[in-house]
Amino acid sequence: MPLYSFADSILVKNSAPEVYVVKKGDTLWDISNMYLDKPWLWPQLWRTNIHITNPHLIYPGDKLRLVKNEKGETVLEVVRELAKTEIKLSPKGIKSFKTAEPIPALPWSVIKPYIENEMIMSKQAYDRYPYVLGNQEGSVRYVTNNLVLGKASRRSKKDLNIVRKQNELYDMDGNFIGLQIRHLADAKLVDADIGKQKLIKIIQAKLEVKRGDKIIPAVKNVPEEIFLSAAEVQTGYIIDDLEQHNLLGKYNVVVLDLGADQVSAGTIMGIYRQGPKIIDGKQPKYEGENNAIRSAFNRGDEISQPALKVGEVVVFKTFDIASYALITKSARVIKRGMIVAKP
Repeated sequence: MPLYSFADSILVKNSAPEVYVVKKGDTLWDISNMYLDKPWLWPQLWRTNIHITNPHLIYPGDKLRLVKNEKGETVLEVVRELAKTEIKLSPKGIKSFKTAEPIPALPWSVIKPYIENEMIMSKQAYDRYPYVLGNQEGSVRYVTNNLVLGKASRRSKKDLNIVRKQNELYDMDGNFIGLQIRHLADAKLVDADIGKQKLIKIIQAKLEVKRGDKIIPAVKNVPEEIFLSAAEVQTGYIIDDLEQHNLLGKYNVVVLDLGADQVSAGTIMGIYRQGPKIIDGKQPKYEGENNAIRSAFNRGDEISQPALKVGEVVVFKTFDIASYALITKSARVIKRGMIVAKP
């Protein structure tokens, strides 16, 4: 199917500032959008700046300036002060050194909960884990500092997470691909001789824990390094979202049917909407519309509409079979089934 967007060429916005001082709280995506309609071309703005080895590492205090190079091309240069190392003293008088941190690629406050609390797991793996049985008070909901009884595992770890299946994920052909899992609480195994079960203390509950919730070894969800780059040949679909909304827009998080072997954190993709097929005849109708059934006597030609670009997403977390992406731009409501491809 044809996908229609504009060709890649560097075109600096008329509204782009000639000088901009990077502030704490800025994101690389915001700054890229400040200068370019196509923010994935950001590294090319630095093409002649030999002092910038990684255009994805920009720091608060950096002064960005638009200038013309010897070829008359608009490029960006940075004026950067020597990094100042902060020295901090602990209450015990111990010195610690802190160096400047680059600004994040995407708004951390938006993606942090999904990096720390969400994952995709196979049904086989999920079914193997032990689960919460109950507690001494006969309660059905459990929170921070509660002690609960759990089924024993052959390989019990000291540090644990308690998780719950949120929903099942299917591709656009209806094939099951995995479970969407939500992290509920951090917990620890309590040393106690209670036979075949295990006593578990909930250390910090983000959501209420219930009977049947799964107990898994603690997972450290370390953020992947995000380097912005445009997708080239990858094509997939939006198959779900993490909040179970039917209508989505900017800064909602969606699930793509593209795994870690196809995309990486920072892959930018366009979102494309394809209109319904048209059955051409004396009275053209949409496929599925009343009286749009084709017969042997009046078949009509089937016309596929082009897929038009309606937004953009940036991948920020990948799994073997799928990935999470943040909607960064939307001209229309975004829905399940929309195509993602080269921006």
